[in-house]
Amino acid sequence: MTKAPAILAMLGGGQLGRFFVTAAHELGYKVIVLDPDPNAPAGLIADDHIVAAYDDPAALQQLASRCAAATTEFENVPAAALQTLAEKIPVHPSADAVAIAQNRVAEKRFFRNNGFATALFLVIEKSEDLDQAGEEMFPAILKIARLGYDGKGQARVKDIAEAKAAFAGYNAPCVLEKMVKLDLEVSVVLARNSSGECQSFTLAENQHSHGILDVSIVPARTSAELLSKAESMAKQVAEHLNYIGVLAVEFFIVDGELLVNEMAPRPHNSGHYTIDGCVTNQFEQQVRAVCDLPLGSPHLHSASVMVNLLGDLWFQDDSEESREPDWAILNSIPNLKLHLYGKQSARPGRKMGHFTVIDSDATKAVTTALAAREAIGVRD
Repeated sequence: MTKAPAILAMLGGGQLGRFFVTAAHELGYKVIVLDPDPNAPAGLIADDHIVAAYDDPAALQQLASRCAAATTEFENVPAAALQTLAEKIPVHPSADAVAIAQNRVAEKRFFRNNGFATALFLVIEKSEDLDQAGEEMFPAILKIARLGYDGKGQARVKDIAEAKAAFAGYNAPCVLEKMVKLDLEVSVVLARNSSGECQSFTLAENQHSHGILDVSIVPARTSAELLSKAESMAKQVAEHLNYIGVLAVEFFIVDGELLVNEMAPRPHNSGHYTIDGCVTNQFEQQVRAVCDLPLGSPHLHSASVMVNLLGDLWFQDDSEESREPDWAILNSIPNLKLHLYGKQSARPGRKMGHFTVIDSDATKAVTTALAAREAIGVRD
């Protein structure tokens, strides 16, 4: 068990790292952030910020010599860097778990090999692999295996010809996944420590716009049976990975059945509601799991609706110059909690912050959040 006071290493300096730093400080820990961006939001509030590449040997040596444990805020940290650190200090999640989650091919094979239902898919490593796709595969989405997120590295294709054209543009391993008619998209965020204790947060219902999460509604508007089944499946995923840390598992609900879509080996955008709606938030759970402390209660004390705030809000008048939105519009709503990430500059599609509306009445929470979303200028 890593007890406070101690220093923790965070690989990654974005908003997820920033929330982790805050949670760690509240529990008595210090944090060193490793991120190549000198203006990384987490680095601005950390106890130290090493500005270097994630695989920089000198930087990793610093972390290994100064820190008691390490974690990450995004899945594209080189798994080899985590492995290097793990030779000296505990690293959670493990390099092996991150390596699976950061590669769609490895991830899909992991789900299939462990008996988790998914949408129909094919692994595409060369153009000729697409010839295996029958008519039943289309329409489909071609997803690049690595470095695709928030809708990036994905192409909707209606037949083999379009799929081959898209693959030629990527020229890298991909997954071809059949498009399914969704009832809902949902996600479970959970925490698991090295003692095997596992706690799940309430299932979130997720709505996306242009491939980026727009709104999360908690609890998800589905049956109690599916709520329970999704939590159980997510825990099974964590157990098969021997996972330690915070893990998000995303699902499609299709014809009333759960299909595993993907996972993220870190706190998740759809788990931001836990900051205001739960006894313990996902970032405190990350600290607790990494330090092998007993996990906190994930109890949802209020219905919650989270709305993402993208950089598009700073450019509402079709101007090339950004302008700060009028936050007074949101701050005038008493049960709305605004969280801005401290990023130096806005750009369209960039996650700049979010707000969460909490209420004892789930319907009122949704109504208030969607009205606030419209009032601040979020557009579909």
